[in-house]
Amino acid sequence: MGHDHEGQRVSRRRLFAGISSLGLGSLLAACSGAEGTATVTTSTGASVTPTATTAKDLTSLFAGAGTCKLTSTTTQGPYYFDADKVRSDIREDKQGVQLRVAIKVQDSETCKPLGNAVVEIWHCDAAGLYSGAESASTGGGGNPPGGGNPPSGAPTGAPPSGGPGGGSGNGGGDMADLTPTDDKRYLRGAQVTNADGIVEFTTIWPGWYRGRTIHIHAMVHFSNQRVLTTQMMFDEKLNSAVMAKSPYSEHTGRDTFNDNDNIYDDSMLMKITQEGDGYLGAIVFAADSDKDGA
Repeated sequence: MGHDHEGQRVSRRRLFAGISSLGLGSLLAACSGAEGTATVTTSTGASVTPTATTAKDLTSLFAGAGTCKLTSTTTQGPYYFDADKVRSDIREDKQGVQLRVAIKVQDSETCKPLGNAVVEIWHCDAAGLYSGAESASTGGGGNPPGGGNPPSGAPTGAPPSGGPGGGSGNGGGDMADLTPTDDKRYLRGAQVTNADGIVEFTTIWPGWYRGRTIHIHAMVHFSNQRVLTTQMMFDEKLNSAVMAKSPYSEHTGRDTFNDNDNIYDDSMLMKITQEGDGYLGAIVFAADSDKDGA
């Protein structure tokens, strides 16, 4: 019996290893098949069927979240790119207060869970840096830190690849996808929603940068299309408590809060609960899965 259980554990490890070696493009293709999720070949040559997983049943977090109001679309910001990281733990070596993020995706017209949707999230670290764009997000791309408020809620510095106004025209807001300027990929990842429309990530509480309140970016793909680009935010009492801790406390001079952020909306606030030394945040996204504007 012990051998059987060990075989199950090994198979499960191999499955997750295979899924993590998929690129985002392969994952999107697999999740947009007419018959549901398809079997795909990973970069290691293995054949796997991507399946959505969460650490435990999270449906109770979303009890009473029956609204079908379309989630507000926001700019994707200047630092989005396909990080090619299909994973739930996106921390790598980044230090900070642990944050478990649970997102439920539902159709904005039917309120039904949207299974086999691909959800990406990305955000800055405790010092306000974005992976793939460390130079630009510290001001190295143009303006030095402290050199005035950036336009349209963008981080300090002139972003590469067109930046604001780049206009990708693919559902990602008003900015073009970034061409990364470094090989870092921390605090970026993608997961597939399960039958309840839920994905889960393990990350750290985001830091801040000039001109923006504390936030996490999110993008939902369905049927190989970008159907929602939005942001998630936090109650300011919790932000203040976290920012008082190391390593956040080493980054001083925060200038933008929820009440003076040009993107913030109450609907973007996550439902936060304490979880050990960290937090668990939950939110519902209502996505226009057929892109008909409803």
